[in-house]
Amino acid sequence: MAGIRLVRTLDAHLRTWRPYTIWYPGLVGLAGAVLAAEPHVNGRLFAAWFVPTAIWTAAHYLGDYLDRDLDAISKPQRPIPSGRMRPETALACGALLAAAACVAALVCNWRTILLLAVGIGGSLAYNGLFKARGLWGNVVRGALTGAAFAFGTMMTVPFPPAELLPFVVVFWAHDAASNLVGTLRDVAGDREGGYATFAVRHGLRTARRTAAALYGLAVATAVIGVLAVPGDRAAYVLVVLLAAAVGCGAFRLVLGPEPTVTPRVALRAHEVLVAERLVLADALLVPRLGPTAALGILGPLLVLTIGVQRTMRSGHEFPREDRPQPAH
Repeated sequence: MAGIRLVRTLDAHLRTWRPYTIWYPGLVGLAGAVLAAEPHVNGRLFAAWFVPTAIWTAAHYLGDYLDRDLDAISKPQRPIPSGRMRPETALACGALLAAAACVAALVCNWRTILLLAVGIGGSLAYNGLFKARGLWGNVVRGALTGAAFAFGTMMTVPFPPAELLPFVVVFWAHDAASNLVGTLRDVAGDREGGYATFAVRHGLRTARRTAAALYGLAVATAVIGVLAVPGDRAAYVLVVLLAAAVGCGAFRLVLGPEPTVTPRVALRAHEVLVAERLVLADALLVPRLGPTAALGILGPLLVLTIGVQRTMRSGHEFPREDRPQPAH
């Protein structure tokens, strides 16, 4: 029995981490650190990866704690409403991860204290306040990833270089767009739980178009950002355009003429964007590390992300009877 309980506990924590998303914030922070200065062979690059990853994971624990009543309505299979994780455990794990992130960041650069406050406070505010307030929720959610890039730069230089600030816009707009696509699969549950998300307030058609516009802003800014990157600019643009091609495939799933989109189709589109955004973040590693090293980092992360999404994600998003069935 003890062994079964241990497996259930580990499974609950693993599902809370969302291991199909966990590689993204660290890659964004690493991209900021590498792009801001020549790579340092020390713990600063590790901190650029670790701190955004720890805060991202802490946000999942704390967000699930704050959303436990909503999840009990629409996602009872998740760890807290299913009883596999106590709310107090999620709160404690989130607090410990956030504290570890703060210590690591401040040791490397005390000036990051403001960004730490934005990251941790914004994560709590997203679930506790802005998630239920229309487009504000998506804007705040995207700002957290933009802050992760700015934080990464500060692991190798004292302050974010002004010429790299457009990339804050890239990650803000992209994550706002993908977050908005993600909400398309939760409209019924959000409405029932009293969460006035943008899709609940304005309908699926407007939400889809707004997400596409935000994504277009992210890609356009990334292309313009070629003026700020050193090294192999042609390879950088090529990888950005590759990411854009994949992203357009995701939006083709949700931008059809139909007035609605099913939760399963919305989930599939979001899964594509979760993989695509790794490609976009990796593009920023190309100018300094070169295509071979950058793609060497990207390859394993893509394999892990796609593989874990296929095996785990539908079970996290849908109750067993509602899970998408494999095609025959």
